[in-house]
Amino acid sequence: MVVLATKLYVEGDARERSLDSLRSQVTNEIGELDVEFEIGIRHDDFPSVTIEGDDATVARNVLREAFGEIVPDLEAGETYVGTLESWDDDGFVLDAGQGDGVRIPTDELGLGPGSATQIRERYGLVQHLPLQFVYGGDADGDDDTAPSRLADAEQDRLYEWTRGDGRLNVNSATRAEVRATLNRAGHAQDYVTVERLGLLEQSVICTENTDPPGLLASVGEYLPAELRCVVP
Repeated sequence: MVVLATKLYVEGDARERSLDSLRSQVTNEIGELDVEFEIGIRHDDFPSVTIEGDDATVARNVLREAFGEIVPDLEAGETYVGTLESWDDDGFVLDAGQGDGVRIPTDELGLGPGSATQIRERYGLVQHLPLQFVYGGDADGDDDTAPSRLADAEQDRLYEWTRGDGRLNVNSATRAEVRATLNRAGHAQDYVTVERLGLLEQSVICTENTDPPGLLASVGEYLPAELRCVVP
């Protein structure tokens, strides 16, 4: 079984649509392998995928690579994926399936000056966004405990967001729902693509002449979601 590092936190019809979307994504990733799979949802909203068949080991590795994995125990110095659960001026708290969450102090985010709240706004980070982190603790056995930090690859990814033409990040909606909303609102020419960040977290990559705050103002009333802009 693989517990995917993305959350299904909506309810009602939206939950069923999201679960259907997840089944399609998993099928796209491992559908050509000799496996059968079943999806369940844990009490903490992380999906679990039970896999059987001759290619089960390969399929589990493919899903770990595609989604990240929630594991029972974290080891100091290793890289994991958690979802952005909460934040304050002193740092982020990531949900990595460990109950109270993993705190990333502001100084360990590696994303420039400002409080963690200001950094979240600058990079358009919506709640539940999956983020890679390096777990703190005593990695080398010298009794010197280190704080958890945002992974270098994650820092690089977020820095790249600020070097492009702008983004509109969304949570609580599938990729198909975001695309349909943009098109219905008359913005088909204003974005390059909708990048999937997590099951319900998407990033609208704007065209060169599109103003992300203007796009937010135009489509915000149609999306019952948190929206955050990344302005280059």
